[in-house]
Amino acid sequence: MPTEPTENISPNGQHDTFARAANPAPAERVVDRLGELYWEKTYGGQDAFVCLVRTILSQNTTDATSQPAHDALIERYEDPEHDLAVTLASADHDALAETIAPAGLQHQKATSIIQAAERIRDEFDTAAEFDRFVRDTSTATVREALLEFHGVGPKTADCVLLFAGGQTGVFPVDTHVYRIYRRLGVAPPDADHETVRASLEAAIPPKKCGFGHTASIQFGREYCTARKPVCVDDPSACPLSDLCEQVGVETDRTTSQ
Repeated sequence: MPTEPTENISPNGQHDTFARAANPAPAERVVDRLGELYWEKTYGGQDAFVCLVRTILSQNTTDATSQPAHDALIERYEDPEHDLAVTLASADHDALAETIAPAGLQHQKATSIIQAAERIRDEFDTAAEFDRFVRDTSTATVREALLEFHGVGPKTADCVLLFAGGQTGVFPVDTHVYRIYRRLGVAPPDADHETVRASLEAAIPPKKCGFGHTASIQFGREYCTARKPVCVDDPSACPLSDLCEQVGVETDRTTSQ
């Protein structure tokens, strides 16, 4: 029976069922197999500015540390009578950094959040208008705009497109996705993050991309871990063993001993 991903992976996901192709490309075959392990979902519905802030806080850390920082930020700065972006645009940098300290790199992230809030205030007036822009504008245009924000890279931009905009065909590449699809042999071992993203988005049907991202994260946490994937001790323990070329896994085997 499929198990539900942990809460921070897909907070606004809607259950769905994705059709299986008769002769799928290797990348789609992987995503279909993940669909046998985890609930298939589509995404969207998060507030775009909150999603942007949450993703900035998650950079270079884990949910266990970024979630408390996000909760503390919301508790301190969110007010139903005031726009959050406008509030954070005028926030004191040191006070914000102190609030989000659990996420690490707090001064750098505070700068990114304040500058993003300033830009949203200046260009969109409110977080609500920014949210409309993310939902109603083409993926390419939104992505280009987000990448112009200080501290926002491709993964952060794509997470906003997916979780807030509900855009199909977007497959954010985090450390789990980057590791897994090179180990599988789906992406070249020397591919950079953008090459992995482009290859996955080209091979996987748009509607499956969001689920592929979140399911890959869960798979990376449970099976294909960075230091010692389950196949190191028992190849049959991995549900993707028959689809995997185990690129670089022998190196992991050696370094984990």
